[in-house]
Amino acid sequence: MTRYAALFGAINVGGNRLLMADLRDALEREDFAEVETVVASGNVLFSHEERPSEGLAEKLAYVVRERFDIDTFAAVRSRAELEAAVAESPFADTGEDNLVHVHFLETQPAPEAFETLIADHAGRGSEKLAPGTRALHIDYVDGAGASKLTAGFIARRLGCRGTARNIRSIRRIIEKMD
Repeated sequence: MTRYAALFGAINVGGNRLLMADLRDALEREDFAEVETVVASGNVLFSHEERPSEGLAEKLAYVVRERFDIDTFAAVRSRAELEAAVAESPFADTGEDNLVHVHFLETQPAPEAFETLIADHAGRGSEKLAPGTRALHIDYVDGAGASKLTAGFIARRLGCRGTARNIRSIRRIIEKMD
């Protein structure tokens, strides 16, 4: 069995309230083992027979849609993939851990999509952006709360959904995977 983290998008935001205990119970009934939640924002650790993360992401989204009527997706990553995302971030060691985010993506956008995003964002805010491996690295220099760099803005340019976690949260998730 392999240990994974599922980073759900649109859970406990925008009216999509879901008790983490209910989510744990639903996943355990669907053959996910050692299910554990980290913070109440849609971070789930679980063990499963090794398989491509895309298949696990589809299965997780299906369970949440069928059981809770919430249309969501999950970015599924192994411990090694989470560590690689932090290591890949050009801002992880220079910015503040609560302001530097990895926006985990469903798929890998084409380089042109990243170029479009960066060009369309120019002049909209102080955020720093860098493309990554199934990720967008962001330093929300002045904070994410008032930023115009929203998930919708990003998704329209990259052509896929994503969900962001700050470096502090990612490191905590990695520690919990031990």
